[in-house]
Amino acid sequence: MNNKQIIFKNRPEGIPDQNTWQLEVNPIPELQEGEILIQQYYISIDPAMRGWMNDTKSYIPPVAIDSVMRAGSIGKVIQNNNNPNFQIGDCISSWGGVQQYAISDGEGCFKVDEKAASMPTFIGTLGMPGMTAYFGILEVANIKEGDIVLVSGAAGAVGSIVGQIAKIKGCKVIGIAGGKEKCDYIINELGFDEAIDYKSENIYTALKNKCPKGVDVYFDNVGGVILDAALSKLRMHATVVICGAISQYNNKKKINGPSNYLSLLVTRSTMKGMVVMDYTKDFGKAAREMGSWLHEGKLKSREDIYEGIENFQETYNRLFSGEKSGKLILKVIE
Repeated sequence: MNNKQIIFKNRPEGIPDQNTWQLEVNPIPELQEGEILIQQYYISIDPAMRGWMNDTKSYIPPVAIDSVMRAGSIGKVIQNNNNPNFQIGDCISSWGGVQQYAISDGEGCFKVDEKAASMPTFIGTLGMPGMTAYFGILEVANIKEGDIVLVSGAAGAVGSIVGQIAKIKGCKVIGIAGGKEKCDYIINELGFDEAIDYKSENIYTALKNKCPKGVDVYFDNVGGVILDAALSKLRMHATVVICGAISQYNNKKKINGPSNYLSLLVTRSTMKGMVVMDYTKDFGKAAREMGSWLHEGKLKSREDIYEGIENFQETYNRLFSGEKSGKLILKVIE
């Protein structure tokens, strides 16, 4: 059996190009004692992947040159060499990387119930993006009923879930997204109260009009100018959650940080960074609660799925071009 793999070849400066990765077809090694072979079905495509390519200090070591590109994934066990924790046919969520088959000793692998939700949902709303949204808005932001919550990247995998959870908890939610279609989506389908189209509206004017009383929580997925603008609308004792900064990930120069940071002083507000891996032990609890919301129709999930491991780079580029809606996923099974 052969395995198609996306191999990380060069650390990019700015936007990754055709020299960043290489598609290879390699034979699958024999399983060692205690190992399982997972046939992967879907790969999670996430903005965090850009940060993992940089050889800089971070919350996780960088992807090594000549290794399989790191990614979350889901698939099924097709071989087992005496690992007592898994059975042939088990559906497994793991860090399998961008490849069709993954070998694992079981560490970092989680069995999921296909009867409860589809495979794509388990790497979207019930996977890392959903966990990020859940713990980011409930634990880090610690929202309460009546809060005014502002979310950037609101039509994306994390932002769309953040806004919906805030609505479930009785908050007023304003989403920032790019383009009329995405703004209509978060209002008409996801139930946000207001939407700001940063592509057609002046962000400062829009915030003044749609957040006249300011915001209690700003959940940031984009950084840059939008973060700076949001800081100007903080209410007293507000919380800013730094989840991501997709507008800055491909910068060749230094990151454009907030010049409005003194707003934190004036309003006695707090800016907090969050990494979802800090909450791993509570993923089960979060998945059960969000699963209930999905079945009750309180929480909606959207996956944007593209096919073919050969199309990895084209699919990855959609993260930064805005040509996606919801959770971006690559189907790699043939």
